[in-house]
Amino acid sequence: MTTQALSVIIAGIIFFFFLGIKIVRPTHRGLIERLGRYHKFATPGFHWIIPFIDKMYAVNVTEQMVDAQPQEIITNDNLNASVDAQVYFKVIETEESVKNSQYNVNDYRRQIVNLARTTLRNIIGTLTLRSANSERGKINAELHNTLRNETSNWGIVIVRTELKEIDPPRDVQDTMNKVVKAENEKIAAIDYATATETAADGVKRAKIKEAEGHKRAKILHAEGEAEAIMLVNEAADKYFTGNAQLLKKLETVEASLKSNAKIVVPAGSELVNIIGDMAGVLPINTTKNENGKSKTTPPSTPV
Repeated sequence: MTTQALSVIIAGIIFFFFLGIKIVRPTHRGLIERLGRYHKFATPGFHWIIPFIDKMYAVNVTEQMVDAQPQEIITNDNLNASVDAQVYFKVIETEESVKNSQYNVNDYRRQIVNLARTTLRNIIGTLTLRSANSERGKINAELHNTLRNETSNWGIVIVRTELKEIDPPRDVQDTMNKVVKAENEKIAAIDYATATETAADGVKRAKIKEAEGHKRAKILHAEGEAEAIMLVNEAADKYFTGNAQLLKKLETVEASLKSNAKIVVPAGSELVNIIGDMAGVLPINTTKNENGKSKTTPPSTPV
């Protein structure tokens, strides 16, 4: 064997070796088939297969998303609604699940889309347009449960489903917008009326409190005056028994003196006798003694 032939053989062996090298990423799992039959499961890392005899199929095991694509669905109230949804799923990492995703279903991504579209038509077809828009959570849950049950032997798990849109016809949308606007204006009017009523009620309570305060002040003032009158009456009964007119005159004199009232004193009269007469006190007697000097005699106490 010549050196040239040996070199060709070595080069062929090296090429054949590199041709069979397969690298599996952490995001994938591999299924190796030999002559059309399942041979073994390939985990992330280095693998070597026999070229032209073995074949490896890499399967993505990360979470993926498919769009169910917009479709026209007739609702229960005979309105056309454009409905679109997204489905999130992933292939389970175990060997059995990866095998099921390849051998139990033909193109699971396309199958999920078709199944989601059919399920949405069945669900939304039983609802009115208004209820379909207000019950998105319920529709999502029902779609998720249906897809999960139908794909249970596909080796995949449905992570979640999301409704992207439920759009009614343009004229219906305009009408719904007007209804929503009217409802919002109604709520705003009710809130304003409630706030105004609350403010008025607050003003009313404040005025009631103020009136009660004035009333209480007047009552206390009247009670004070009544107590004062009672004390004066008690004093009069105790110290001026039978002399009510005398007490009234004393009060009159006191009021006159406080108000700087003028008192006319007749000529030849004693000022003390004038004041005493106003007060109801007997006048002071003035007599002359033997030497011709004036002598004052105190008044006798009235009986």
